[in-house]
Amino acid sequence: MSTVGTVDGKIGEQEQDMDKETDKKVKTRVEVDMFNWGPCVVRMKISTDFQKLLLNEAKNNEIDFRGKLAGQIDKETGYGDKSKQKIIPYIANALGIYDQAYERYTRKQYDKKPEYIMSALWINYQKANEFNPPHDHDGKLSFVIYLKIPNELKIENAAYKGRSCGPGGIQFLYGEGGRDAVTYMSYFPEECDMFVFPAWLKHWVSPFQSKCERISVSGNIHDSAPLNNIQKFGPSYIKNRDTGDKKDK
Repeated sequence: MSTVGTVDGKIGEQEQDMDKETDKKVKTRVEVDMFNWGPCVVRMKISTDFQKLLLNEAKNNEIDFRGKLAGQIDKETGYGDKSKQKIIPYIANALGIYDQAYERYTRKQYDKKPEYIMSALWINYQKANEFNPPHDHDGKLSFVIYLKIPNELKIENAAYKGRSCGPGGIQFLYGEGGRDAVTYMSYFPEECDMFVFPAWLKHWVSPFQSKCERISVSGNIHDSAPLNNIQKFGPSYIKNRDTGDKKDK
């Protein structure tokens, strides 16, 4: 991102014998170029209509997703095909926003726009002392949408005195560097927040102690071209990774 800064300084104060006419403010325009670094993580807001749709459709879920996930969470269920068809248009819109943000972030337009396939979609009902350890996901992109952040959890988080996002927050970790390098992002979510990020990006969810339920939806997105290649040429344990076949477990 390019910007122009203005530097103010007084000339003539350092040397007492300098001409008084030089004892005035001088504004110098300095052009600055900042380079983005690391993965592109985008936060946006979903509509309340989409929020209600995700909550209502989850009532029809019959797939136990716990065996596919890293979370220490007792209830995680997958959406069925009929529900996915209702949800996909909203996800497609969010991915379009991400693509625009990605082009701005990298300052480079796609040679060919990605063609996405949603390979997995599930809902997490996190309760007291449950958590998600550091992990990543399959595919090209992943997302998480926060549907319910109870007041009890908000109060607990507000009372937290540490330096991270605190109880019930999400944390992303990437790369190495000194203290002046940004390698970590920590955030306590609000309802209707949606994060879209590279699927390989390590992240985790902090536990909390409040007797309440924090509800979020997550999903994995593949680029259709690599996915087609996997289906044609990949070994069976990769082909069946998101189909419910547990031969690779």
